[in-house]
Order: sequence, then structure tokens, then C-alpha cells
Amino acid sequence: MSPRPAPRIEPLLTPKEVASLFRVDPRTVTRWAREGRLTAVRTLGGHRRYRQAEVFQLFGNPAWDDAVRSLTDEQGR
Repeated sequence: MSPRPAPRIEPLLTPKEVASLFRVDPRTVTRWAREGRLTAVRTLGGHRRYRQAEVFQLFGNPAWDDAVRSLTDEQGR
């Protein structure tokens, strides 16, 4: 019998790390997850983590950038 390949561990980001990328508050990232804009993975302790690949895909999306920019403009008023 051949050995099974090791499971692929997907890199995850904390709400604070995602928030720093988009220059928003970590609570905004949590709200995005509740609204279905971003997929959250729960740790055993109940904390949210976000898939790095999904976050980076959104980060490079011009439509998402415009949406984030409009949200940050509204918060700054």
C-alpha cells in the first residue's frame, strides 16, 4: 500500500490581516462575512478566519476595489 499524501493546508488570514489589506476596520470584514461577500472558516474556538486565496482574488478585483473605496469614503464622512 502506498502512503497517502499529506492533506493540503490552506493558508488562512485573521480579520485584522484582511482589514489591513483593504484598509477597513476588522468589524467590517466580519460584516462582509455575515452578508456573504466573503467566506469565513470557523476555528475550533469559534474565531473567524478567511481563505488567503479568496481574499487575494477579491483584492485584485476592480469591482470589489470600487465597492471597498465607496464604503471607506462613507465611513470617513
